[in-house]
Amino acid sequence: MSTLRDTGWAKLNLTLEVLGRRRDGFHEIRSLVAFAAFGDTVEFDPEQSLDFQLEGPFAPALRGDNLIVKAARTASGKVPGLRLGRFRLIKRLPVAAGLGGGSADAAAALRLIARANAGRTTMSQLAGLAPELGSDVRVCLESRPSIMTGRGEIVEPVKGFPTCGVLLANPRLPLATEAVYAALGAAPFADTPARKTEVPNFHSDFEALLEYALPRGNDLEVPAARLAPEIRDVLTNLSALSTVRLARLSGSGPTCFALFATEDQANDAALSLSRLRPDWWIVASSLGEPHHPN
Repeated sequence: MSTLRDTGWAKLNLTLEVLGRRRDGFHEIRSLVAFAAFGDTVEFDPEQSLDFQLEGPFAPALRGDNLIVKAARTASGKVPGLRLGRFRLIKRLPVAAGLGGGSADAAAALRLIARANAGRTTMSQLAGLAPELGSDVRVCLESRPSIMTGRGEIVEPVKGFPTCGVLLANPRLPLATEAVYAALGAAPFADTPARKTEVPNFHSDFEALLEYALPRGNDLEVPAARLAPEIRDVLTNLSALSTVRLARLSGSGPTCFALFATEDQANDAALSLSRLRPDWWIVASSLGEPHHPN
């Protein structure tokens, strides 16, 4: 079998409401997420023994255990006789950036393992491992616009997500998710009977997406900016770009995003911003239904 490839797509929290701190230490959230057509490349050679290779512009920033290796070992422990192999990660997404990069890479690894083990396991069986690997892994497995609730493990795809342009900007600073949630100081979550979550249908209308997203912010934006004041500068610069419709922090940051009606507008804005801030990591891309087959 030849080398298999997949992508760990960048996850954006277009909205992020933190409803409270749960008894298990996690936070109850409600978030509209979408995925940019840009991410890390994950390669898998099932003819080799389990191994992990790392390269790419953000490889030096990775420290400690890698979620790809953890995903492979967790899957092997749950499914006897599973065929593993050598993984190669080309790290293009910043680390600790609010883009779900590690979770997206683990999800890509699970998809590759499922492809290499057709007949031994299924994607739905491996999807059951997602909560053990991280709260974002479940939504990253399908990498399609969705509403996340619970700690992130409850995922409901939205309908009619419009194709639009997006610009990502990161001041080249890491920011730990745990530190941002601690700085938020959320009140305890009240365990009341669950109400059915509203899952929007945007009917492929960019204006409908904005109408949904604008009144729903990111509750982590203020505490993240206290820990990393550079975030305010990023948001100010994004908001000043021509044709921008929404600028916001993604997840726990420090990456921020700006939405545009088209990818061409996002590309033009990226050129303008790169001239002003050549020291930042800046990428123009698109959001849509989804960018790849699973």
